[in-house]
Amino acid sequence: MSGVQTVEVTVDEDDQRLDRWFRRRFPHVSQGRIEKMCRKGEIRVDGGRVKPATRVGAGQQVRVPPLPEPGEIVSQPRTNISDDDVKMIQGCVLYRDDYIIALNKPPGLPTQGGSKQTRHVDGMAEALRFGLEEKPRLVHRLDKDTSGVLILARTRAVAAALTTAFRARETRKIYWAAVAGQPSPPMGTIRFGLVKAPGHGAHGEGEKMLCIHPNEVDRTEGAKRATTDYAVLTSLGKRVSWVALVPVTGRTHQLRAHMAELGHPIIGDGKYGGSGQENLGDGWGAQLGGEISRKLHLHARSLSLQHPVTGARLQITAPLPPHMKKTWETFDWHERDVPADPFEDQE
Repeated sequence: MSGVQTVEVTVDEDDQRLDRWFRRRFPHVSQGRIEKMCRKGEIRVDGGRVKPATRVGAGQQVRVPPLPEPGEIVSQPRTNISDDDVKMIQGCVLYRDDYIIALNKPPGLPTQGGSKQTRHVDGMAEALRFGLEEKPRLVHRLDKDTSGVLILARTRAVAAALTTAFRARETRKIYWAAVAGQPSPPMGTIRFGLVKAPGHGAHGEGEKMLCIHPNEVDRTEGAKRATTDYAVLTSLGKRVSWVALVPVTGRTHQLRAHMAELGHPIIGDGKYGGSGQENLGDGWGAQLGGEISRKLHLHARSLSLQHPVTGARLQITAPLPPHMKKTWETFDWHERDVPADPFEDQE
């Protein structure tokens, strides 16, 4: 058994529930034991009795009674992450330091759990500790079928700072997509508002977003304004184009709904471009046919942000997923032929 300790709450641990703070500090101690020690007054904060749900603040002193050695109780939390998933998610790491982890999220892997979703990035975050006491936290999301740069914070304080940066639009995200047809003009801004479609049918209609003319947004219940910048990087005739997209706002399915409203749905987008509709050269239809994959061709290519601790500007770039890489090779599209940020001279 260890002796009595007095542990100071750090800035990174500010405003946590006591029981959660305790489990992160002493992961081998069970929740039941923490509650018992609180009831008996063995755990105290600044000398006072506390409950497990009491929130602790930076600088407070926590009295920790004698505890069993880690070897006496299971010292690591049990996880249901398979060895294959551990290897997979660790292999997705693009960048890592003591504060941030950047992943290249594979298509088809949800960011968070939900209805019937048991395998997701958030559930695999335990495998991304890399020696730290806490598992990293999500600070933004990508759609399940969208691949590319996804940022996680490795401390509470960094998570709060990054969440604020994303909400304040202090980050810059550029997506790559293959879209049906050839958008005209080749560079522009889409300002249609978005509102959830009514109904909750078997085909997920309730998850679909409808575009609303900017003049009607304020008069449409539940509608939110949305803005997307787009630039055509190259085209294959008038059948398909490689475009760069910047979501100025961050609404659900914004890029997919906006490009479909423009008449140029993203290739592989059955929800917004017609699941069985092939592109016949008229600029519409989400499937190109032949050897072109039917998966969604939307990729979070790069993300630029100011490091919340060092202040340095980070530029993180993710390579294309296999199905998009194959499509690019088929069309003889090369990243060396296009600017990293086609909007740079327009700002």
